[in-house]
Amino acid sequence: MSDFMKWLYAHYIRPQLDAAPPDDYEMPLSLLEGELTSEMAADYEKAREFTAIHAFLLGLRTGRGLPL
Repeated sequence: MSDFMKWLYAHYIRPQLDAAPPDDYEMPLSLLEGELTSEMAADYEKAREFTAIHAFLLGLRTGRGLPL
């Protein structure tokens, strides 16, 4: 991933994810995050970053990006 994509995740995508209402997914993810070791938590965060960046890019390609 480019440095710009990592910057974009940290300054635009992650704040959007954190501001999203935790309707249906909050409970399972909270349970998961509470059970992870520190190494697994780091891997989980990297996987979340990778998935969010690629979902954002797919949204740009199809014209359905995150709202401002």
